[in-house]
Amino acid sequence: MTSVASAVTRLSELAGSPHVSRLAEVFAAAGHELALVGGPVRDAFLGRELHDLDFTTDARPDRILEIVKPISTAQWDIGRAFGTIGAVVDGHTVEITTYRTDAYDGETRKPEVEFGSSLEEDLLRRDFTVNAMALRLPEQKLVDPSGGMDDLLAQRLMTPASPEVSFGDDPLRMLRAARFTSQLGFTAADDVRRAMSALAERLSIISAERVCDELGKLLRTPAPRAGVELMVETGLAEQVLPEIPALRLQVDEHAHHKDVYEHSLTVLDQAIDLEASRAHEPSPDLVLRLAALLHDIGKPATKRTEPGGVVTFHHHDVVGAKLAVKRLKALRFDKDTIQAVSRLIELHLRFFGYSEGAWTDSAVRRYVRDAGNQLERLHILTRADVTTRNQRKARRLARAYDDLEQRIKELAEQEEIAAVRPDLDGEQIMALLGIRPGREVGEAYRFLLELRLDEGPLGEEEATRRLRAWWESR
Repeated sequence: MTSVASAVTRLSELAGSPHVSRLAEVFAAAGHELALVGGPVRDAFLGRELHDLDFTTDARPDRILEIVKPISTAQWDIGRAFGTIGAVVDGHTVEITTYRTDAYDGETRKPEVEFGSSLEEDLLRRDFTVNAMALRLPEQKLVDPSGGMDDLLAQRLMTPASPEVSFGDDPLRMLRAARFTSQLGFTAADDVRRAMSALAERLSIISAERVCDELGKLLRTPAPRAGVELMVETGLAEQVLPEIPALRLQVDEHAHHKDVYEHSLTVLDQAIDLEASRAHEPSPDLVLRLAALLHDIGKPATKRTEPGGVVTFHHHDVVGAKLAVKRLKALRFDKDTIQAVSRLIELHLRFFGYSEGAWTDSAVRRYVRDAGNQLERLHILTRADVTTRNQRKARRLARAYDDLEQRIKELAEQEEIAAVRPDLDGEQIMALLGIRPGREVGEAYRFLLELRLDEGPLGEEEATRRLRAWWESR
């Protein structure tokens, strides 16, 4: 949080920048109001970087377009139905929206767009008070009809209208509350939490695509744990990601001091820390974060109590991978993300066999082959999955994984292991054996691949000899 004086200075400098000044001048000359609104105003007080700017005005969309055309190099009106016109002014992207007073029908989250006549009325329809502040231009007057500044200073999320009305109008705002908890480090007010709990089932009217988008934004924040916890505590997670609250009932056999839910959140935290330290250009990795959060969701379905009271979760990796595919498909995640997350969950336990006894070179090759292009993420997820408080055990596992990574590096340098292929391709196999495309070619290919994994490169001559011997023995 920056000081109020510093924020005012930042806003003043922004208002005085050439592209903002030009906008303010042309709207004033045309007899219309203009105000910088929402995120940029909030972020100036938080000391955050200011990105694309949003403005609001009393001018209607057609009039906005007329005003900005002479001073912009590009315009677009894809949001015209909602009152929004976009433009590029002096190389800066801006969006300008007509004042609105939306009406909701209570059945969907899509409002009946109604244009308003005052800035204050427009601000009061917004999601949270900290996003409901504006800077009038060109006079640079702060407008804050709902006490957003007080909530900003208190680092509190509150709605301009009552939370029940706000969330009833647009249930997606409840997921936005979870996201802002993580993105801004704010705490949802008690009234907001109670309304989220009471109205959680209203999320059913939100499209899966919108939920997916908001969940992705949450997981890409610097500290998504807080938002996930708020979703679980208020019942939102039951509606969109029920596998996560289900983990609270399970005890993790690796870490008896935590249930699987707490363990999963810790793995998420640790994966994010490792992501930042290992990446060449750190950026939020949604695939890795989804895999970390969901890696143990197969445990509730595979929980068994063995003789003597020992709790086991056999094959929870395979079951969890299938559950992840089903859930992520339902949320409309893209195919590549679903496949990558599922593969990581399926493989996340593989390393623990290595920690119990050194692998052969062929086993290391298979580990790399099975991970494919997810190998670096698998490295991070596997390391993050160690949450034991037993420091001796943690150090032993870390050393074992250090050793595995070193062996992978050495084998990669020797054999280009990341692209393991048989010494002969399909065309060569068919020519040598005198066969046509079909099942037998696949069997021969797999035979050579297993040789390659077990023994390393054989060379074309030796591979040919071994292939013919195998073929004759059939």
